Amino acid sequence: MSDKGFDYWDFFVGETRRVNAPLYTRLTEGIAQDEDLKALAANARKGQPHANILFGAVHFLLLRGTEHPLKRFYRTLGGEADPSRDDPFPDFRDFVQKNNAALLPIVSSRVTNTNEVGRSALLHAGFRALVKDAGEPLHLIELGPSAGMNMLWDRYGVRYVKDGATVAEIAPDARLVIACEVRGDALPPTAPTPKVASRVGLERNPVDLSDPANRDWLKALVWPDHLPRFRQLERALSLYVPGSAPILEGDALELLLDALARAPANEPVCVYHSMVTYQFTEAAREALDNLLIAASLRRPVWRLSLENMYKSGDNPLTLFSYRDGARARTTLALCGPHGTWIEWQAS
Repeated sequence: MSDKGFDYWDFFVGETRRVNAPLYTRLTEGIAQDEDLKALAANARKGQPHANILFGAVHFLLLRGTEHPLKRFYRTLGGEADPSRDDPFPDFRDFVQKNNAALLPIVSSRVTNTNEVGRSALLHAGFRALVKDAGEPLHLIELGPSAGMNMLWDRYGVRYVKDGATVAEIAPDARLVIACEVRGDALPPTAPTPKVASRVGLERNPVDLSDPANRDWLKALVWPDHLPRFRQLERALSLYVPGSAPILEGDALELLLDALARAPANEPVCVYHSMVTYQFTEAAREALDNLLIAASLRRPVWRLSLENMYKSGDNPLTLFSYRDGARARTTLALCGPHGTWIEWQAS
């Protein structure tokens, strides 16, 4: 996973530092110098990020009861060892060597269908900005929703915090309230929650939450340094009601035209996605854009995007509007990739 002037593992070290994940920082530094570990990670399915898959597979086995000294570094498993003082890489490499037969089928079959519920705090802000332009009620189509928990963004509360103090709240009595740090001078919009008339997800690999292994895989994809995110996901999983987020299985681009056609022509329809299209090929991203441009010849279409710009490391929340075959783009905010912070930029 490299091209001219770009090394994937060096890039990933930067990502771990940027989101304050010291365990994965040290492990990534070690893997970058270890051809055997890189070769194991390279068994990931095409388009899947090697680091996330390998780290998820190890975390998955530990969550499911595999015992090893490595466990003491995982806060999600009660570990308290400090990776800045006690090097975790030798234990990590030993764990992988001893459990290679169990890890290989996980690495080669699983996908990073993370359902980071914290991103719903960002969606709250994005959809409020959208209805100022589009109106409501909204007809929503999520690309790559995984298990669909962020399809239910409007059922969660949000607590916006700055300098340790709450500066705004949305639905503070909700059964799950997501904390999100506000950076910069502007406050994200907190107008009444937009009305949602319909919602559907388009997912190539939908997650069946009735299977305990699938629930554990979602938890394994949370980085172990981020215990609050882990606990938040556990809470969301405990509240999840089967069937509350309808998901169609298949290729999103193949399903999208039909999904758009189902929305009433006189009400706003929005396609949205979070940390999905960065895994698309350039051709697939272009195809998505062209499809929405073509659809806009018949009706306006909106698109809300939270994506990793990959090489730059930025994670903008972006609102696109498509009208009469033309596209307009507004950067609403810069965000933490897991929804932990937002810096609002739109007027």
